[in-house]
Amino acid sequence: MKTKKIIIILFFLSFLNGQVYSMEPDVFVQSTVNRASQILSKNITKKQKINELKIVAKETVDIKGVGFYSIGSVRKRLNEEQMQKYSELFEAYFLKSFSSRLSEYTNPKIEVQTKEVLNKNYTIVNSILVGTSERPEVKIDWRVYTKNPDNPLIRDLIIEGLSLARTQKEEFASILNSNDGDINSLFRALEKFSEN
Repeated sequence: MKTKKIIIILFFLSFLNGQVYSMEPDVFVQSTVNRASQILSKNITKKQKINELKIVAKETVDIKGVGFYSIGSVRKRLNEEQMQKYSELFEAYFLKSFSSRLSEYTNPKIEVQTKEVLNKNYTIVNSILVGTSERPEVKIDWRVYTKNPDNPLIRDLIIEGLSLARTQKEEFASILNSNDGDINSLFRALEKFSEN
């Protein structure tokens, strides 16, 4: 459970870049972590931090893309109204989940090491979360979407081989499979999370 919480926090850290454009994916990732640390170390209330983090996320995260991936092939059978509702619920879910968890975290030290260009759309950036006396070193790979080089986006984070995007997709699939594929079951789960 503790490991999963750390992984989720790291995933959310990947999205806190602020308005920094036209840069190489590895520089983008390093600036992302630096930006996160700046926000989290501010002498402001938790609520203010959450609000700032949400604004930054909306500006820099492809929330719609992450949401589409998370729901998988199910989206092909949703009508326009259902798709609109899902997108709205997923955004609320995503923003609440990341901002509330991340606001409790301070000053992670992540060092970018190398990068591997997969194609014109994606680059994998390799880094490590520097170990401390309280936690071991952790290998982190960032999947950066670079179709628009002026606005790179991080679409996935792989922690010691575990894809966060894939994990999210499997959780949503589990909810749907347990309810005969009823999309309303997923809607209810997302609504319940956002309301609590």
